[in-house]
Amino acid sequence: MTLAAAGALSLATGSARAAEPAEGRAGSAAEGTGRFPEGFVWGTATSSYQIEGAVNEDGRGPSIWDTFTKKPGTIEDGSSGDVACDHYHRYKADVRLIAELGCKAYRFSIAWPRVFPDGDGAPNPKGLDFYHRLVDELLANGIEPYATLYHWDLPQALQDRFGGWRSADTAKAFANYAGHVAEQLGDRVKTIFTINECGRFVPFGYGLGIDAPGLKLPQAEVNQARHHVALAHGLAVQAIRAKGPAGVRVGMAENITACVPAIDTPENIRAAEIATRELNAGFLNVILTGQYTEPFLAWAGKDAPKFTADELAIIAAPVDFVGLNIYAPQAYVVASDHPPGFTSLPFPTSFPHMSSPWLRMGPEIAYWVPRLAAKVWNLKNIYITENGTSSDDRISPDGRIHDLDRVMYLRNYLSQLQRAAAEGVPVKGYFLWSLMDNFEWVFGYKQRFGVYHVDFKTQVRTAKLSASFYRDVIAKNAIGA
Repeated sequence: MTLAAAGALSLATGSARAAEPAEGRAGSAAEGTGRFPEGFVWGTATSSYQIEGAVNEDGRGPSIWDTFTKKPGTIEDGSSGDVACDHYHRYKADVRLIAELGCKAYRFSIAWPRVFPDGDGAPNPKGLDFYHRLVDELLANGIEPYATLYHWDLPQALQDRFGGWRSADTAKAFANYAGHVAEQLGDRVKTIFTINECGRFVPFGYGLGIDAPGLKLPQAEVNQARHHVALAHGLAVQAIRAKGPAGVRVGMAENITACVPAIDTPENIRAAEIATRELNAGFLNVILTGQYTEPFLAWAGKDAPKFTADELAIIAAPVDFVGLNIYAPQAYVVASDHPPGFTSLPFPTSFPHMSSPWLRMGPEIAYWVPRLAAKVWNLKNIYITENGTSSDDRISPDGRIHDLDRVMYLRNYLSQLQRAAAEGVPVKGYFLWSLMDNFEWVFGYKQRFGVYHVDFKTQVRTAKLSASFYRDVIAKNAIGA
């Protein structure tokens, strides 16, 4: 789950050259039928700290979120991920839930402090054993594992020794961890995501102090931390290629700043392409092009990250795919005659949103985000790695959860995604966030994103109406067919 990408939206950009207008292309998904392409990957997603629990078992070291949640006032309901969904002990039953949805893929994250309790040094075999068991269980149920190496649970030891992402030493430790995991699991895990949502955990954790580790650093240090995360990604790609078996695919998952042309004119579409590049210049663009854009550096000024040509070459190590996490539109843009070539329109107070106030309802991003990203960066393989919504879920007297708002949200977003696929946008799969209600970061357990309801006292899982909806979509490989 991601809050609005405030960090990325803070980029004030300078002049930029416009990309050429996007053109519709014939695709393998039939337009007008609601069908997705043959072989489209349907999955669901979770993350380690949000569901696993067992924070003190089998040699796991503390993470920055273990530390952060113990500080008074950091989490809305005063909770933590100490137990969460107890997935560490209940993973077999949870894999059955995935199978019951009909999903053929599951995106999970590996807890770095389980594998390397101190962040580096000697690995902890018992920690990795859990993921061996999980992967084997997934494969036994016909579900392909998609592993994420970093979903925010940085080993506390690296925060203490190096300042976490403030130091390139953390990037080097991450590469060592990535290579070890690829070497141990790469025979069965063929798709690996390096970093999840740099656009959230850097500005919110190191700039605004909202997320772990709760720092409020000057902008120059925030920009440098983001650069170190990009460097960590590049080093990890190299390590995975070197240590993992041939055929392992690697990429990243980012909560891209979602830009939409306010009105679909050629001029506004060009403006949205510029906005997509410039509002994602600090992470996605540098990874995919090997350069920081001139407008980004002009905006940063004296606060620009320090980097070398060698670092940029590492950051731009070729990836096999790009994962895009999409929830809400962040910028509706129109063309401008003044640099940077676009203007972001203000959101009216009446703009519709889901139960989370930040989660504006904008299903058109499921069309425009992959279309624009494919055009701007010439992408060939895109996954929607997170999409979903919180809901004010209530258990009815009949024991069921009729989450019609989530069904409405998913129906509209998936319809727009199918539109993109039908036009030939290279969207290869979709991962629903989330499999089940879980620890929702600073909101604790107050917000529920799962298609399975979790009673956190009894750990009983109950399918919601949205689970039935998603199961139907997967079975038909279509919306409304």
